[in-house]
Amino acid sequence: MIIVIDGINQHKFKDVLDDMFKLRARVFGDRLGWEVNIEDGRERDHFDDLHPAHVVSIDDEGDVVGCMRLLQTKGPHMLSDVFHSILDGEPPIRSAQVWEATRFCVDTKKLGRGRGENSVSYVTSEVMIGSFEYAKAAGVLDSIAVIDPVMNRVLQRSGNAPYDYLGSAKPMGKVVAMAALMDCSDERISGIREYANIAHDVFLTDEQAIDLYARNKTPADTGVANYDHQPLSQMEKYFVEQMNSATTKAEAEAVLNLIEAVSDRFTPEQKTALLRTPRAFAHEA
Repeated sequence: MIIVIDGINQHKFKDVLDDMFKLRARVFGDRLGWEVNIEDGRERDHFDDLHPAHVVSIDDEGDVVGCMRLLQTKGPHMLSDVFHSILDGEPPIRSAQVWEATRFCVDTKKLGRGRGENSVSYVTSEVMIGSFEYAKAAGVLDSIAVIDPVMNRVLQRSGNAPYDYLGSAKPMGKVVAMAALMDCSDERISGIREYANIAHDVFLTDEQAIDLYARNKTPADTGVANYDHQPLSQMEKYFVEQMNSATTKAEAEAVLNLIEAVSDRFTPEQKTALLRTPRAFAHEA
């Protein structure tokens, strides 16, 4: 499912954005070997500071599995500032109705092959649908994307072929880059949906996205503080469930005694978080 994170709601999704930057580092730095800026396992550049719209795919387990960045072309963008040699001396497009799509990637290690859900093909199509529908709703007519020949073939096979290209393909480090134009039209969106067999609304509300992400990331619904934002272990989940189901002080004390008995299995922060789990004794006599 898709969540769009922009300058308005980005304060709600700091952890999601952090996972997105980590995914970008794994894909562009580790797998593709691009010359990108990676710090502390996260790939980001100064264009991310311009409040672009990030179209992010979150799977049923709350993991970030795909993303794309959309940026207006009226100001700085990659084709004008980084890949300008592709344009063969022509000026870059500057229009409020043309957005640049960059930093598209999917988690090929987590996602499978084929065209079903939780596949690379499915998430690719889902991110594309989310991007085009979001842009079209914002009044955007066209999207321009700096892609390589491999991505160009992916687009052509998935009902999303560019309708034109700007300039000419140029070597950029270890890859060849080209600038593709794609219209934000109902016909294009329908073509992608038909290819991927996606008929439903792909968007999550902010509240739905926060809940989905939190299920395996932070136990927000249980009130446990997960200080390092890591998924809970099976043992932690067990104790959280036991503490929340305790209906008497005796039951809660039994859980606390068990936590103490295996305290060497937890870090001090994990132990403190578990001991702070809210306890309700609604049925206590």
